[in-house]
Formats: sequence, structure tokens, C-alpha cells
Amino acid sequence: MGALFSISLMARYRANDMAVGRLDRSPIHLLHRVGQCASDIFQDELGAEDLTPRQYAVLVAVSQNEGLSQTQLVEKTGVDRSTLADIVRRMLKKGLLQRRRTKGDARAYAVKLTDEGRRVLKLADPLAKRVDEKILAVLPSQQRERFLQDLNAIVDALGQLPVKKAAQAPAEPKALETEDR
Repeated sequence: MGALFSISLMARYRANDMAVGRLDRSPIHLLHRVGQCASDIFQDELGAEDLTPRQYAVLVAVSQNEGLSQTQLVEKTGVDRSTLADIVRRMLKKGLLQRRRTKGDARAYAVKLTDEGRRVLKLADPLAKRVDEKILAVLPSQQRERFLQDLNAIVDALGQLPVKKAAQAPAEPKALETEDR
């Protein structure tokens, strides 16, 4: 009985090691894990500001491009259209953003920071910089710039790929969509 148990246990560990090995070589899994860790660090640093990493990205993008349409904001931040619309809606309620119809297209909105949005961004900037420093500090200093270049290369290259329509992609469970709320 003991020998059977040992063989069964060894097979289970071998299967587990193979699964972990596959995950250790999976860019999508590793990027997701890094994103989770970075988000946790961000929330620890900026917790009092009640700001998520994507909301911070929207504040930065809008501050650098006042009057962007929400479509242009999607392009600048990489946040999908429906999520960005929800983020902007919540940031409007918080008084961080204002939006107005654009002159060129009455269907589109131009987004700008409010005074409160500028104040929150001014408070959040040094904290977000500290988060970036903490994340990069896990790498040897000579690898940090290359790491950022590689991430940007991946974003640029994958951003050029055609994307399937949402109807063709499997939907995420609704419970997982609360990370920016």
C-alpha cells in the first residue's frame, strides 16, 4: 500500500511541477502576476487617495493631452472602450474629470482634468513614482532600462495585431470586473 501511495504522490508532484513549469514560461501568466503585484504595491502606497492604477493612468494621460476624446484616451492608455467609459464615469462622480461634447463630433466627449483632478494627480505622482521605483528595484540596476524597453516593445508590437470582436472572445465573469471600482 505504501509503494502505491508513494507512486501516486510522486505522479501528483510531477504533474504539479510540470504545470508550474508551464506557468513559469507563460508570458500571459507572468505579466498577469506582475500586474497583480504592482497593483497591490500601488494600492498600498496610494490607498488614502482611493485611486486605482488605471485611474491614475487616465489622470496622467488627460493631464498630458487636455481635451482628448474618450476614443483617443483609449488609444493612449490601452484601456478598452467600455472599461474606460466606466472609469471616466466614476472619475466624473469623484470630481476628478470633466467632459464636454467636442466641436468636431457632437457624439464624442473631450475630457479634461478638474482642479480636484490636478490636486489628486499632484499628490499621487510622487507616490506612483515610488511604486515604479519599488517595482524596478527588484531588478539589477543595469537591467532596468532594458526591462522597460522590452515592455514597451511588447506593447507596441501587440498593439499592432488585429483584435477579434468582443462577441467572439469569451466573456470575463462580472465579479472580476470590479478592480477599478
